[in-house]
Parts: sequence; structure tokens; C-alpha cells
Amino acid sequence: MQRLTISLDDSIADAIDRFMEAKGYSNRSEAIRDLVRDSLARSNQDQALTHDCVAAVSYVYDYDGRDLAMRLDRAQHEHHDLTIATMRTRLDHRHCMEVTMLKGHTEAVRKLAEAIVAERGVRFGQINVVPIRSADHHSHGEHGHAHTHSTPVL
Repeated sequence: MQRLTISLDDSIADAIDRFMEAKGYSNRSEAIRDLVRDSLARSNQDQALTHDCVAAVSYVYDYDGRDLAMRLDRAQHEHHDLTIATMRTRLDHRHCMEVTMLKGHTEAVRKLAEAIVAERGVRFGQINVVPIRSADHHSHGEHGHAHTHSTPVL
């Protein structure tokens, strides 16, 4: 690990302190490290469209709105090769929040995630994409099942 010394405007330092308090960080180094890591991952996403990724797509929608739940389910079904899992919770009598996990080629995953968030009636949509590197199939030990690791790329 390297130690870096940086100078920040008072307003940026104050914003970092507010961020730390809101997110529960115990020190500035941890907070800044996560902010930098997140920024680097986001900037790499645009450059690494040929790589694989995992993504969490979260969104809130009106369950009764124009067959939206069925359209969202259909989009995921039509892309079953990218869809890992979906979790839904009901917020009230009309609204649901869903989190859909996707995995595959970054361009295809982004396209599906953006289509889901752009569906008419979806609110508060957010996409979190993590570039990954997949290792070859292997197994652990004598009775291990063959599987692939998906290692985050940063």
C-alpha cells in the first residue's frame, strides 16, 4: 500500500467529512479510497466495452402501471443468458422495488440495464456495473465441482 499526500480545498474536505459521517466511515483514508475506486471503476466501464461484467440494476416502479411488471419480466426472460437473479419487495400497495443481477458482455449488460431503467413507469433507476475477469473452469479438491471465478477488475 502506498501513502499519498494531497491538498484539498476546505469545501471538498468538508464534503468528504459529511460523506464519512453519512456512510459510517471511521477515517478519511477509507472514504477517499472508496470514492477513488468507484470513480476509477466508472471511468474504466466506458473504455472496457469488450470485457465481461456483473451488474446490479435497482429500480422502483408502480406495480399496477400499464403491465409494467410483465414488461420488465419479459425483458429479463428474453435475456435469460444475462439475468442471474431478481429480487422484488413491495413498498406499499402500488410500488415495488426490484434489484436485478446481470452478468455477461459489458455492452449487452449495459444495454439491457439501460432498457430496464428507461421503461415507462420505472422510477429511481440506478445501474452499478463492475468489470470482471473470468478464470478458466476448475475445481477445488478431490470432490470439488467445476466452476468459474469472476474476479473484479480495477
